[in-house]
Amino acid sequence: MRFVYLAMIIFFVSLNLRPSITSVGPLLDIIQTDLGMSGVTASLITTLPVFCMGLFAILAIRLNNLLGIERSLLLAMLLILIATFLRVFVNSSLFLLTTALFSGVGIGIAGPLISGFIKKYFPEKPGLTGLYSVSMVTGAAIASSFSVQLFQKMNDSWQHSLSFWSILAVPASLLLLPLLKKGATNKDSISISALFIKNKRVNLFILFFGCMAAIFYTVTAWLAPIVQSTGLSYSQSGIILTLFTVIQIPVSFLIPILVSKTGDRKTWLLVCSLSELIGIVLLLIHFSPWVTTIFLGIGAGGLFPLALLIPIEEASNTEEAISWSAMVLFGGYLLGSLGPAFIGLTVDLFDNFVPGLLVLVIIICMMLFTILKIGNNKENMDETK
Repeated sequence: MRFVYLAMIIFFVSLNLRPSITSVGPLLDIIQTDLGMSGVTASLITTLPVFCMGLFAILAIRLNNLLGIERSLLLAMLLILIATFLRVFVNSSLFLLTTALFSGVGIGIAGPLISGFIKKYFPEKPGLTGLYSVSMVTGAAIASSFSVQLFQKMNDSWQHSLSFWSILAVPASLLLLPLLKKGATNKDSISISALFIKNKRVNLFILFFGCMAAIFYTVTAWLAPIVQSTGLSYSQSGIILTLFTVIQIPVSFLIPILVSKTGDRKTWLLVCSLSELIGIVLLLIHFSPWVTTIFLGIGAGGLFPLALLIPIEEASNTEEAISWSAMVLFGGYLLGSLGPAFIGLTVDLFDNFVPGLLVLVIIICMMLFTILKIGNNKENMDETK
């Protein structure tokens, strides 16, 4: 029974880590027109949360020391709840970007702490990162799937549609309450400088995560507008984005299992990266957006859980897992946040998506190089210190 309860916490907390971002994509053109936003400014609705997810991942280390994992996760859920709910009152781009900022802070705090939570309560079952990633993808899929429908049912109010997703943070917060009395603070967290300076391997993972995140969030933010530019309607582009996220659910669940059974992490990372490369190339040549989205979904669905699993596999205890995750998410998301903004800039400059898509091809090639360097396990640890 306790296993189920703790697993539910992982599920519901993780469920909240994407809706405030993915609910925007299907409505981005409408929001942009309504608020008179440029492409760069509109891209900040996605870029800011991703940037904060990196910047404030470091705060998770400090909060774990002061409050413990459980209280810190509750604080993160409350930030996401309040920031997302306040979108119902948005009447300016500044207000909307502020909600994106604070939801990103909450997501940034929660990310490393979930890895620590898994390491603390399930030390022999790191594969529960599959539940972590599947829950995130599920939240992303639900939000992107129903944003347009909610918009239509709520008197064409994108504010109400975006605000609706705050409801997901309620069960997550309630489930955490019984654990608050048991949450212990920690005084032995690994120093940030030690991670950066003494362990070069963490920098390699940061580069990999940054490339992966740049591609994922660029596709999440701009896939709907890209396919709309080919003639698809808002509803059809919403279905495309839903397909992109729904495909990730079974892939996010199956890939970690396959890696666990085969012990061959590198091969599956390469397969998923090549799947994304094929998807981007198909977008460039204006191939069927439905087929293209399948390749993109398979790639994203496999890469994300494996990226989340890496710090847990490499860590020897809870504090190390939090510190590793924090550093990888910190550097990776800061790099990844540049992706959506760059696409917005290229759209403003060139009035098409081709230059941005070509850059994504280059980023995937960089990611393939880092995967070859990473390998399957910690066998190169001594060489990279």
